[in-house]
Amino acid sequence: MTSPRTQAARRTRIAELLGARSIHSQEELRAILADEGYLVTQATVSRDLLDLRAAKVPDASGLSVYVLPEGDDAAPAEAGHARSEMARLARTVHDMVVSVDHSGNIVVARTPPGGASYVASAIDRARWDAVLGTVAGDDTVLIVSRDALGGQALAAELMAMASGRAPAAAGVPRGVAR
Repeated sequence: MTSPRTQAARRTRIAELLGARSIHSQEELRAILADEGYLVTQATVSRDLLDLRAAKVPDASGLSVYVLPEGDDAAPAEAGHARSEMARLARTVHDMVVSVDHSGNIVVARTPPGGASYVASAIDRARWDAVLGTVAGDDTVLIVSRDALGGQALAAELMAMASGRAPAAAGVPRGVAR
């Protein structure tokens, strides 16, 4: 499968590269990206790293390498980040969702005009294990449950969040131990 050479695709690839190998400089990363068809300047790489919140830290040999804060080497930090994203999701749903309905593995959440993308983004960022994916319109979010009959449970979770109650165990994001 080929991917488009968009900013989002490039940043996803950078995150994959930083998780898979030691990259010591922006120029090294730029060269790897160029080999893969991403022709970018050093300034673009610098902005990408900044937006991804990459940091340079010493590796085992004492050389500086780029890492992401949610990397596999930082599982406790990732768990904390995931929990904070679920808390953000709960606040967002409480503030923005006006109704929820479901059928099979599909949930439809309604928001005020213009709010759907914000809600969908919060769901996506939370990496909610029960959610396969989202699609946002102007005031409607389509949420696909990972479970073929999980729409009802997912809708109940969203309604609980909309009512101001904390997410239940089903709301634990991927990668966080229950």
